[in-house]
Amino acid sequence: MPPAHHSLTVRLPPATTGTALAAALTTAADLWWPGDRSRPRLWTESVPAPAASDTAAGRRAAEASRPVASGHRLRAVLLRYADELREGAAGGPDLVLTAAGAALDARSLRLVARVLRGDLAPGAVTPLAGPLPLDLRLDEETRRLASALALTVGRYEGAATVRVAVPVPARDRPPYALGALDGYAVFAADLSPGRTVADLLATEPLVPAEDERPPAAELAAAEPVASDGPAVLPTGPGTLPVPAHQVEYVRQQLMASPSNTPLSRLDPLSDAESARQLALGSRPKDPAPHRIDDVFAAQVAARPGAPALTAGSTTLSYAELDARAEMLADGLYAHGVRPGDLVGLCLPRSTDLVAAMLAVLKADAVHVPLDPEHPTDRRKRTARDAGVRLTVEDPATLTGHPPRPAAPRGKPGSPAYVIHTSGSTGRPKGVLVPHANVTALVDAVREDFGLSPEDTWTCFHSAAFDFSVWEIWGALLTGGRLVVVDHWTTRSPEDFHALLVRERVSVLSQTPSSFTQLAAADRAAPDPAGIRLVVLGGEPLDTRPLLDWFDRHPEDRCRLVNMYGITETTVHVTAATVTRREALAGSRSVGRPLPGWSVRVLDAHGRPVPTGAPGEIVVGGAGVALGYLNRPALTAERFVPDPLDPAGRRLYRSGDLGRLLPDGTLEHLGRIDDQVKVRGFRIEPGEVRHVLLEDPAVSAAAVTVAGGDGDDAAAVRIDAYVVPAPGPGEDPGAVRERAARLLPAHMVPATVTVLSALPLTANGKLDPARLPAPGTRRKPVAPAPPPAAAPGEVSPAAVLAAVWRDVLGVEAVGPDDDFWDLGGNSLYAIRIGTLARERGLPGIPLRQLYLTPTLGALSEALARKT
Repeated sequence: MPPAHHSLTVRLPPATTGTALAAALTTAADLWWPGDRSRPRLWTESVPAPAASDTAAGRRAAEASRPVASGHRLRAVLLRYADELREGAAGGPDLVLTAAGAALDARSLRLVARVLRGDLAPGAVTPLAGPLPLDLRLDEETRRLASALALTVGRYEGAATVRVAVPVPARDRPPYALGALDGYAVFAADLSPGRTVADLLATEPLVPAEDERPPAAELAAAEPVASDGPAVLPTGPGTLPVPAHQVEYVRQQLMASPSNTPLSRLDPLSDAESARQLALGSRPKDPAPHRIDDVFAAQVAARPGAPALTAGSTTLSYAELDARAEMLADGLYAHGVRPGDLVGLCLPRSTDLVAAMLAVLKADAVHVPLDPEHPTDRRKRTARDAGVRLTVEDPATLTGHPPRPAAPRGKPGSPAYVIHTSGSTGRPKGVLVPHANVTALVDAVREDFGLSPEDTWTCFHSAAFDFSVWEIWGALLTGGRLVVVDHWTTRSPEDFHALLVRERVSVLSQTPSSFTQLAAADRAAPDPAGIRLVVLGGEPLDTRPLLDWFDRHPEDRCRLVNMYGITETTVHVTAATVTRREALAGSRSVGRPLPGWSVRVLDAHGRPVPTGAPGEIVVGGAGVALGYLNRPALTAERFVPDPLDPAGRRLYRSGDLGRLLPDGTLEHLGRIDDQVKVRGFRIEPGEVRHVLLEDPAVSAAAVTVAGGDGDDAAAVRIDAYVVPAPGPGEDPGAVRERAARLLPAHMVPATVTVLSALPLTANGKLDPARLPAPGTRRKPVAPAPPPAAAPGEVSPAAVLAAVWRDVLGVEAVGPDDDFWDLGGNSLYAIRIGTLARERGLPGIPLRQLYLTPTLGALSEALARKT
């Protein structure tokens, strides 16, 4: 397992001449390798700078890193400096020897240097064919250095096992033998939790297998010309995957620590480096705290007649919306709602939904959104968990009541709303968010995003999804107009696009999955949407599919911002402007923290990890919520004290994996608990998905891991689902073949299932529960042309059945088959409507498919239209 090449730089006496050195090299090469046409020659280069200068050092490094020409075993370069002949100069020229690892090892290179310096006669050196058995005994210093390197690399990579290549001598090697005789052993360090310093230092090196690739982390043989010694860290550029000074820092800790010290206590970062790392993800700002309703009142006073809220054909001005909310607040008081009470809002998307939210805040209460589209049992469970005093389902019950008495209201730090998120136990968690967090969010981005009364926003998302908090208050607290998008329009990308054009929407918020569908509708529409700002969030963004959007919406006219956020940290935490450059690079950056927010990436012990190393994303600052409603133990576990905050505020442990880059930007790497084991290997499904998305034939992808029941590890299987990109075709075999070229065998999906679209939740995120069984869908059939027969010869039911078979990929469809039971979703419904029109049937509104989901009922409904 020799290195591709390695080098040695030797300072020569000032009196050394190039002629003499070239002659010595020729004599030695003729003796060692007679008849070899690729015998080395001496190259002489002049460096117009002193030997101690940075220019000279750079030249030496460049020569040392340059590989040997193919077919050659050795290159010798004499570097002469501007000051070497000057009286009093520190030394003479440098000789840089670079050898092919398969021809000469490090000890051989030192022998060559000794011969060329004149310390050893060429005849004393004998070429010897290898290999020889290796001596796997490591001296104490080499063992400690290999341990330090492994531990440091493990912290950067988040790996529990790290392999280090350690140079070891050939056993019984003659003292002056020349060749690739020495080799490498593999120091496989186990860094699992619970391991100690003694465990690590007791690691025994192994001989690598013949076909084993050398580890990326490696030590180098000592370089003194006259003697051998313990292995050292390589010094060439790019030869070490982690900072050398951090390896040395860990080595010192290994020397000073008792043998029973857990490895988790050793840290590659010094105290100063830890402090710098904590500051890297901080955007200091102390926003002035405000209540949401106070900031809204300021907008009412400034522009009472300006349009505030549109839903369908109804538009309310700021003054009208304020008056409506005041009336509803009076009704809440009449129904017994008092400051601090929780009020459930189960209202459809309408002006009354927004007015009721504002009314609850005016009543100094806390609103709990209950999505009417959710199952009744789920809504009841959520309301019961929150302990709501009142659930508003009909705003009419809140009208016609006397004005409530004037009373002091809570401070900006008092709760404004509770949004429930899914819990690992199946019980939703209510996140309690104060007024000040929301106003701080709007204030943090107002200037950067250019938010103004000239903007028109959409409220696209469910009130039970915290993206709606950003949409509603981002518009109303900056004087803009908010357009509430009804349920059916959110399910039709074409209708939603038409709304964007009709209402002249300028600020749009979308999950990446939903935006992909909207972008497709935009491409097909005659007029592009005139949006100036798109905010993407709610799930990881794959930037490559955005290239088509940039073609139609140049970056100087429409800004795309990718925002990472969590309900527990008030919608958004970071922001990154995405340009064509990031899209081409497949960037995974979610940008820098918002002003007033902080991001730290910590290890399992709460310490900052090195720059670029993975760890848990921990969020602090203005957006951290008050905690989980009625869940003190869970709150204490996830909302932890911030040791650096003199005000005593808390941090939120996100459970997300990320890394901070040197410029302070954050990369989101998925959930920590996404890791799974496949045949003993720990993998991230996100990595498999990323490789699939790099395929030009794939526009969207999802990855699941299934099997392994009954402790049968061999049954664990990775399944992939892909949506083809327009044009390249829909061959899952080709997609898998490409993935197999980029992934190790244990990460290649066992199946690749082609879908026309990924199933999404009501919030626009991937819905894994609705993915079909892997591999059961056949390759989608291309839409057939409309029947050539005269109208009336083919029944609508027969045409519709063919459409369903093509879209859903099923062999046969009967009149009682239900579209949704066959794996249908809103995206399939859109395609069915398109194909039905192409084949001569009337258009199928999405609402109709919900009302008549079976093939027979839908056929009868269509027949009545013909």
